[in-house]
Amino acid sequence: TPVCTTEFMGFARLYEEFQKRNVQLLGLSIDSNFSHIAWVMNIKEKLGVDIPFPIVADADGKVARLYGMLHPGESSTATVRAVFIVDPNGKIRAIIYYPLSAGRNMREILRLIDALQTADAHGVATPADWVPTPQTWEFTEENTKVIVPPPVTYEDAIKRLRDGYECADWYFCKKKLG
Repeated sequence: TPVCTTEFMGFARLYEEFQKRNVQLLGLSIDSNFSHIAWVMNIKEKLGVDIPFPIVADADGKVARLYGMLHPGESSTATVRAVFIVDPNGKIRAIIYYPLSAGRNMREILRLIDALQTADAHGVATPADWVPTPQTWEFTEENTKVIVPPPVTYEDAIKRLRDGYECADWYFCKKKLG
């Protein structure tokens, strides 16, 4: 679909950003391999964009069905727009479904990857509207902070106050990384 084409172009344009995060992109469509070759060639010829990642041909729809990408009320022959973020251990960390009528937001997908990697690296959680760095995203000072998991002991709660965390309550504290 044209929306799929814009999404592939969006992923291609941000390919280096995904690479910087050690993310491997993989497309999937319930079309044939030959259809994918023609599509990628058309995107290059007509729109001037190279698609640098592989596309899985799921012509029988088996993978799409296994991953819940064919939704009732949508098309029986077209998958919904799905994003699966799988970590290096093969664990699915996030699933996002978009209806056929709405294209995926590449920046949000990058933000989600940054949030997962930040949480893993620092043992924190990221709040609503959090963004990773002021240099590359629209931001306010507030949305560059991370949420610290709740304390387990009374001593941990007191220590947070001494360590300069911004706490709205004993269980809800934020800090700036770095």
